[in-house]
Amino acid sequence: MKHTSSGRNAVLVGSGIFLSHVFGLVRERTFAHFFGNTDAADVFKAALRIPNILQNLFGEGALSSSFIPVYASLLSSGDKEEANRIARVIFSLLALVMSLLVLAGVLATPLLIYVIAPGFEGIKRDTTIQLVRILFPGIGILVLSAWCLGVLNSHRHFFLPYAAPILWNLAIITALVAFGGRIQSYALAEIVAWGAVAGSILQFGVQLPSAVRLAGRIRFQLDTVSSNVRTVIRNFIPGVAGRGVNQLSSYIDVSLASLLSTEGAVATLLYTQTIYLLPVSLFGMSISNAELPEMASQVGSEATVAAALSRRLSNAMRRVTFFIIPSVAAFLALGDSVVALLYQTGKFTRGNVEYVWAVLAGYTVGLLAATLGRLYTSAFWALRDTRTPFHFASIRVAVAAGLGWFLAFPVARWIGLPAHLGLIGLTLSAGIAAWIEFTLLRLKMNRRIGWTGLKPAYAAKLAAIAAAAAGMAFATKYWTHSLPPLLSGPIVLCVFGLVYLGCTAALKIPEATQLLSAISSRIRNKL
Repeated sequence: MKHTSSGRNAVLVGSGIFLSHVFGLVRERTFAHFFGNTDAADVFKAALRIPNILQNLFGEGALSSSFIPVYASLLSSGDKEEANRIARVIFSLLALVMSLLVLAGVLATPLLIYVIAPGFEGIKRDTTIQLVRILFPGIGILVLSAWCLGVLNSHRHFFLPYAAPILWNLAIITALVAFGGRIQSYALAEIVAWGAVAGSILQFGVQLPSAVRLAGRIRFQLDTVSSNVRTVIRNFIPGVAGRGVNQLSSYIDVSLASLLSTEGAVATLLYTQTIYLLPVSLFGMSISNAELPEMASQVGSEATVAAALSRRLSNAMRRVTFFIIPSVAAFLALGDSVVALLYQTGKFTRGNVEYVWAVLAGYTVGLLAATLGRLYTSAFWALRDTRTPFHFASIRVAVAAGLGWFLAFPVARWIGLPAHLGLIGLTLSAGIAAWIEFTLLRLKMNRRIGWTGLKPAYAAKLAAIAAAAAGMAFATKYWTHSLPPLLSGPIVLCVFGLVYLGCTAALKIPEATQLLSAISSRIRNKL
């Protein structure tokens, strides 16, 4: 089969993710305009999280860890007939399991509310139950779209599956714009939920024709005897468990936030997560997802495969770090400009901006560790080891949950913080826990394939440049503070980006020169 460079693949993944996130941010800004930090915003955000359990457990991550390594390996060895059969069986099993789980989820929604949002009462709780029951079928469809992603990625078709969520975002934006000026509060939340279901159908439908063309005609076929199917299932179970503990941390945060007894705490946390996940998705996910099929296709002796993985991991870590270190600097020094640019409109006030910025700072502590950890997780998946990432993710969740509760409640009371600032303790604990997980993953992988990692001098150089760029952008922020956020934000962030890129290029850092070369080549080709 045809292989392309992982760098080009990462660009395709990143482009798709970038476009879908642009529309996602437009969706969030539109949502913030009509809902702000109200109880209705809390309800919709919490309701969407509950059926998302299915997508997060059985969707992209779990399928990527189990299906892609087997499927891509069969394609690489030329056994397309067996690869297509595996694809049909996995789709059939996934569709059957999703149908049963969606039905169970709809019936068990009242019980799930007690677990996810125990602080919701009265109409707030009743409306959440109603929205969850609307959203569950749409999320089940999104899990099937993750199968399409696995097929397309294994065939090195990267752009479409990562750009497909644009349609999901557009459906929600359309519902908000069409009805937001005429319907308020909980009634509007119900209409937006139906828009999300329509978007799920569109996201799956746009990928299905290409996936069927590559994997062959879909027909219902169950087979748990085949060794390849058994390998996928065997790795899928710890993959689901790993996704489960990964998501458990977020759901614990949402649950604790609902207990803070302050309006908009849940919505604030989820607004923050949207921003925090931008660099994780754009840089960490794009590079790690592009590397996964390449790493899974490595053949040869154990020493040869180990050397190839070590080389690919270290190179990928340099590329990720080049983008993530400035993201850390921007969030810490310029986070209010980022938040205001994305959200400050309508009911989302300047006070909300500063609150989200403070909560974002806690997550930012672990941003580099979280993104580099994704690379190590992909490497373990390529080695068909889904258990190691699961074990270390479990440790991270336990640390984040225990420390988060401690910082958000006892410590906040001891030092006399207002209740709503306890949210910062939740995100700070998540950042600390991310470093623990990253350290464990790196040590285990280095024992298995040899040294991987970054040279401290490289990271220190990038940090110094990012700090200088942030200083200049901070001064720019001071001089443009009187401008509306939609004007001042782009100016501040452009200054930061240009200074960082210019300085790294002047110091001949390879990632900067390669990026500028690629941009200049694209411009020449356009002309």
